[in-house]
Amino acid sequence: MSREALSGPRPKHAQLRDRLADLATELGPGAGIPSERELMTTYGVSRATVRRAIESLIADGLLERVHGKGTFVARPRLESRLHLASFSQDMRRRGLEPASRLLTIELATPPTDVAIWFGEERVWRIDRLRLADGRPIALEHSWYSSALFPGLDEHDLAGSLYLLLVEHYGIGIDSAEQTLWGESAEGKVADLLAAPTHTPLLVFRRSSTSLGRPVEHAVSRYRGDRYQIHMSLSRDDDPTPAPHEGKQP
Repeated sequence: MSREALSGPRPKHAQLRDRLADLATELGPGAGIPSERELMTTYGVSRATVRRAIESLIADGLLERVHGKGTFVARPRLESRLHLASFSQDMRRRGLEPASRLLTIELATPPTDVAIWFGEERVWRIDRLRLADGRPIALEHSWYSSALFPGLDEHDLAGSLYLLLVEHYGIGIDSAEQTLWGESAEGKVADLLAAPTHTPLLVFRRSSTSLGRPVEHAVSRYRGDRYQIHMSLSRDDDPTPAPHEGKQP
């Protein structure tokens, strides 16, 4: 790269950020950007300036850092509308190949609130890493009724679990309550998701039923730099009237 000194009244980190954003657009998703040392030499700036510009673009989701490899142009986030569907269905609708890596399956004693909800002292605990086109997307920690699903540990859980529940047990999930919040990736969770520490996570807690019977209690942590949610909102359920609503002009 030829030297392209930064000048002008704007802070150098902001100018460099714009240059790198343009470069990322030119290179395209998955391409590597120059090293910190190369950028320092090319633009005549300090390492602190380079890192500030890069961190800003990582925070915006345009770049991603891969430990031990470098910094790359990020692939677009997978977008989902909130709906009742399995991870496998969700990914296939996007043209991606879903996969699951089974981490744990065992009959275990769940937390008290989960045990009360199931009405069972021991239920199936299943931990899975969910992938799309081979890339880690989500870490799922879930509980399933042992009364409804005897012998669940004898089945292949690498595919769609919802499909298995329908085809083998004749039970399809038809209703769910879901709560969403944010966390940052730390420790083992970050390692399993191959995510840098403090990567933002979207966390979903879902309690699912079939004909009113408790079937599933799951907490899924999605990489926020690879996944986003789309919601359509309206005022239909808002009892508060709009200003001047119902009044004659």
